[in-house]
Amino acid sequence: MNHSEYINGISAGKYDEQFRMLYGSSEKAILRARARYLSAAESFSGLYPESGDIRVFTASGRTEIGGNHTDHQHGCVLAAAVSLDIIAVVCFGGGNAIRVKSEGYDAVEVKLGSLKAKKTEKGTTAALIRGIAAGFKEKGLDIGGFDAYMTSDVLSGSGLSSSAAFEVLVGTIINKGFNGGSAEAEDIARIGQFAENVYFGKASGLMDQMVSAVGGFAAVDFADPENPVIRRIDFDFERCGYLVCITDTKGSHAGLSDEYSAVASEMKHVAEELGCKFLREADEGEFYRKLPELRKVCNDRELLRAAHFFAENKRAADEAEALSDGDTEWFFELVNESGASSAELLQNLYPCADPKNQPIPLAIMLSRRFLGGSGAVRVHGGGFAGTIQAFVPSYLASDYAAEMERIFGEGSCYVLTVRPVGGYELKYL
Repeated sequence: MNHSEYINGISAGKYDEQFRMLYGSSEKAILRARARYLSAAESFSGLYPESGDIRVFTASGRTEIGGNHTDHQHGCVLAAAVSLDIIAVVCFGGGNAIRVKSEGYDAVEVKLGSLKAKKTEKGTTAALIRGIAAGFKEKGLDIGGFDAYMTSDVLSGSGLSSSAAFEVLVGTIINKGFNGGSAEAEDIARIGQFAENVYFGKASGLMDQMVSAVGGFAAVDFADPENPVIRRIDFDFERCGYLVCITDTKGSHAGLSDEYSAVASEMKHVAEELGCKFLREADEGEFYRKLPELRKVCNDRELLRAAHFFAENKRAADEAEALSDGDTEWFFELVNESGASSAELLQNLYPCADPKNQPIPLAIMLSRRFLGGSGAVRVHGGGFAGTIQAFVPSYLASDYAAEMERIFGEGSCYVLTVRPVGGYELKYL
């Protein structure tokens, strides 16, 4: 379609049903989507005035629903694709180069003549693009050049996986533009992980890319991390009268690397003392029987964090079953249990080195006070700083967001829906 057809279609409401699927059913969400997509089209036409027909793509961020710090011990996780996403306006036929301009960033051009990883590109957007193109080639799939303008509302550093959304978006563009959509969502996720690990230079599991690519709720079992078992769960929170709210408490992640690595290393130490490499391989009953002996070689925090893993691993699987059964009461009970375990056993709500600064516990306390027993709330992502997650009745969501933003600042609370699709191309109607 050309620019005018696209713009007229948005103005006439021809994309509204797709917007409802992606961003929720509220009129505010639809109006915001219209404005955002129109703005992206205008920015694209300003950058590439000579371009021909355009196509429009989106890939979502993801939220961890259950399984706090279980994946690195080969445990179970429940995650979901959310309505925060990256969108791209694309024109194919860009010769032998991929050119991407993301809002707020310099333009990036990757020539496809050489797809070998470059040391000088480590940690850059160009590395991800080159790695994704190489991943498609390795699978015997086609690649080609295109021009794209992208804009994102996926929070960076919030545990919503902006990098995975970008990888899935580029993979979806290549898949739809040059392969007729023949690659499966799982293939795109693995290509994204490959690009991040090998080309970008960052160790990454598969969960973020998989959830962003597949969409909806995904229960992931990492017993074999190279081949995780992924089960998609169809559940509509919005239809049940709840929305997912993520609040950024504005705590800094700077200097927290040791805190994050300590969680994994301490759990692993307990596993080793039980004769295993990871806690997933250990027997929970044996752990509790051997506590007197374990206390001689493991400190108490290590043991508490191991206890969190055993309970949280089972809890993540139970949360998936609760959603499968449509049992929101049981699900919210489990989420609240997860939050309590993270606070009391995992101890990842604030860093030990800065006990006077506790924005996450403050946000959780305020959320519980506001919700008055309805819904649920817990720490979100790695913890120590950053975000909390709350499941809020739809009729309270606006007031809840206002209360969180009164404390943590304007724009700190994001009211989200779970979107049923991952990497997606908008259909011209």
